[in-house]
Amino acid sequence: MITFLEGIIEDKKPTHLVLNVGGVGYEVVIPLSSYDRLPGVGEKARVLTHDHIREDDHQLFGFMTDDERRVFTLLLGVSGIGPKTALSALSGMTVRELKVAIKDADIKRLSSISGIGKKTAERMVVELRDKFSAGEMMSAQVAGQPETESDIKLRDAVLALISLGYKRGDAQEMVARVINLSSMAKADVEGIVRKALAG
Repeated sequence: MITFLEGIIEDKKPTHLVLNVGGVGYEVVIPLSSYDRLPGVGEKARVLTHDHIREDDHQLFGFMTDDERRVFTLLLGVSGIGPKTALSALSGMTVRELKVAIKDADIKRLSSISGIGKKTAERMVVELRDKFSAGEMMSAQVAGQPETESDIKLRDAVLALISLGYKRGDAQEMVARVINLSSMAKADVEGIVRKALAG
C-alpha cells in the first residue's frame, strides 16, 4: 500500500495533480481542501495517499493532512458512499464542518453534498458519530462561529468557481464584486456564479 508520495508537482487542477516521483508521474485525485494547500507547479510536495484498488480500477487519492485522509477513509466505511462521494464531501465542506454536521445530526447540511441523499446522511450520523472523540468534536465546534445561510451560499459559489479552474483568491474577488450589487441580495448560488462569470 502506498502511504505517501513525495516529489515535484508537474501539473495540478482542483480535482487532481500529477506528481513526479523519481521520474515516474503519479496521477493523484484530490479534494478542493487539499488543492488549496498545495505548493505551485514545479515545487516539491509531500502528499498523503489512500490507495483504492478494485478489480476494474486502481486510483490514488491524495490529502495534505492526516485529518482529511482519516475522514475520507471513515466515509468509505459508510454504506452507499464510494470514493467519488467521499471526495465530494471533502470538497464541499471542511473537515471541521463535516464533524460538526455529523455531531449535530444536521441531515439537511449533509444531504446537500453532491451524491448524498437523506438516507445516506442519516447513516453517516449513526455510523460516524462515535468515531470522533469528544475532544475532537469540541475542537471542531469551537474552531469557528456557526455559518449563516448567506455564508454557506457565498462559500459554495466560491467553490463552484474554483471547480471551474479559477484560483481561490480570484474566485473570492469575483464573488465579492457580485454580492455588492443590490440586485444580487437574494440570488441563489447558481445566480451568483453566473453573474460572476459574466463580469
